[in-house]
Amino acid sequence: MPKYLPHTPKDTILKTLFRYFVQGVIILAPVTITAYILYVVFDWIDSLLRPIFTTPGVGFVLIIAFIIFIGWLSSYFIMESMINFFDHWLERTPGIKLIYKSIKDFFQAFAGDKKKFTKAVLANVFNNDVWIVGFLTDDEMEKFNMGHEMVGVYVPQAYNFAGQLYILPKERVKPIENLTAGDAMKYTVTGGVVES
Repeated sequence: MPKYLPHTPKDTILKTLFRYFVQGVIILAPVTITAYILYVVFDWIDSLLRPIFTTPGVGFVLIIAFIIFIGWLSSYFIMESMINFFDHWLERTPGIKLIYKSIKDFFQAFAGDKKKFTKAVLANVFNNDVWIVGFLTDDEMEKFNMGHEMVGVYVPQAYNFAGQLYILPKERVKPIENLTAGDAMKYTVTGGVVES
């Protein structure tokens, strides 16, 4: 039988240093990755506008200002009529209609008047003991000839801009009372890692 040597103070110091190293990585990795992604986005926007503006960051500020300006203009009647006309034209153009309407509906599901991800639920999809976090997006399935007993539940995927729509009986869906929709979304897309 091999003899095990007792732990030396050197082992304890190495384990402590390793633990501190791991804790440092856990703290720094999200901040560093987020900062890097923001830097890449800022740099990309600046490179698009570099022939016109040479000061770093001006391009990004101009794009944000332009988006705010369009939002402000859209609140006036004449501009709103023009936007509605343009919107109507895009929604009637074959080919473009599918792309435009899908993107528009997707963004309105998160913000705007047609928010859909506001009712966080637990959905019993696979068997009686498995529950997944989702969002009630349709409270009746008459359009599919499935009656009022069925509902549509969208389940986002963790660390991904994708998800799955399940049509379930109402009794297999229960509302989440303790979390806001935003906290439930954050919990789901991070795979349950981020605490609300």
